[in-house]
Amino acid sequence: MDDAVYKHINIVGTSTQSVEGAIEGAVAKAAETVKNISWFEVVDIRGHIDNGKVTRYQVGVKLGFKLD
Repeated sequence: MDDAVYKHINIVGTSTQSVEGAIEGAVAKAAETVKNISWFEVVDIRGHIDNGKVTRYQVGVKLGFKLD
C-alpha cells in the first residue's frame, strides 16, 4: 500500500436558494480546476439579510484532495 499526501483548501460558496446550494456550487466550481477532490467540511455559515429577509447564503467550505 502506497502512502498518500493530501492537501486542503478553503473556499466560500454562495447561493440565493440554500446552504446546500452554496456547498454544491462551491464544490462544482472547484472541481473545474482541482483534481481528486475527495471530501468537504463546512467551516462556517453566514448570510446576507436585506429588509429582514435572508437574501444570500454564504458557506465556508474546506475541500480535501489527494496530491498526484
